[in-house]
Amino acid sequence: MSGVSPASDTMSEVRLDRVRKIYNNGYVAVKDATFEARAGELLVLVGPSGCGKSTLLRMIAGLEAPTDGTLSIGGRIVNDVPPKDRDVAMVFQNYALYPHMSVAENLGFGLTLRKLPRTEIEQRVRAAAEKLGLTEVLSHRPGMLSGGQRQRVALGRAIVRNPKVFLLDEPLSNLDAKLRLSTRVQIARLQRSLKATMVYVTHDQVEAMTLGQRIVVLNRGEIQQIDEPMRLYHRPANVFVAGFFGNPAMNFFRGILGRDGQVRLNGDNGGDRAAFPIGGLMDANPFMRDYAGREVAIGLRPEDMRPVAGNADGATTISARLEYVEPVGNEIFLNLRFGGCDLVSRVPPMPLPESGRTIQLAFQSTALHCFDAQTGLRIGR
Repeated sequence: MSGVSPASDTMSEVRLDRVRKIYNNGYVAVKDATFEARAGELLVLVGPSGCGKSTLLRMIAGLEAPTDGTLSIGGRIVNDVPPKDRDVAMVFQNYALYPHMSVAENLGFGLTLRKLPRTEIEQRVRAAAEKLGLTEVLSHRPGMLSGGQRQRVALGRAIVRNPKVFLLDEPLSNLDAKLRLSTRVQIARLQRSLKATMVYVTHDQVEAMTLGQRIVVLNRGEIQQIDEPMRLYHRPANVFVAGFFGNPAMNFFRGILGRDGQVRLNGDNGGDRAAFPIGGLMDANPFMRDYAGREVAIGLRPEDMRPVAGNADGATTISARLEYVEPVGNEIFLNLRFGGCDLVSRVPPMPLPESGRTIQLAFQSTALHCFDAQTGLRIGR
């Protein structure tokens, strides 16, 4: 086999069925993880530090053994299969390049260990270098390369192996913002070109949203939601997912839902609890009626709330105190206070009153996200 070609579609699915990882000290790192990385899919595992995402990746690679559950690659159960026999290639955040070797030697080192013919190694190295824009630096050593180039060499070392599955563990975390963007685009192009199955771990929501064809959201070892990026954003399954995606983060209002369509907020506002209106949401979402008299969490994204003067064209409005304005170039973040709650509105550049003034904010009730305050689950999910 020469050059770089995609793994067989029938051989590159990764399936986990109720996989658990419990360490000797009793710590549960992963709780009953069930999901599938489809053949040719770039699946992202995302969540905060300690959520279990890297542990899951290491179990797929064979570097950690699952305590319970079944893990298969290409239809073959691999729980007891050593890493070298799983036909996966892993790219770490630490490039792990050999400093005394050239780029070409680093790319081909694994193939040399396998004792492949020299001509085949050269063909694979050349093909990977062309895909990654490394042809001109093949004779250079890692110390002569930029961080982005080193990361591409680490990717190329995986590509030349023609593995069934690529596993990437925080591969961009050591790069600056500009390099992260360009390398992220390159990984996306590479995955489409190779039609490769990739499982990609990150804590960065932007990486997850821009790279993942589907995303597995994790928190404290448990899967919170598995979905396509924009469905996660527009239909989060619970409060954690809603708050994790979006910058600035979603605004939340917690309080008791009245039958009049007002939420009496928990925050104190001069002794009286402020009322947050939810418009016609109780009629639009019949499940909301069951929550009358109960505590709910209402979410509203910053871009769905805008300042208005006068007629709001049928939108629901609230009055909030403008505390601080953050101009960031092509948009402005308005930091406000309403009913004891801090909130943020995201707007295009526009004339604004001085801080300390009260302004009207309008939103559509259809933009609201409603959650059970006790379970955190979406109401009407």
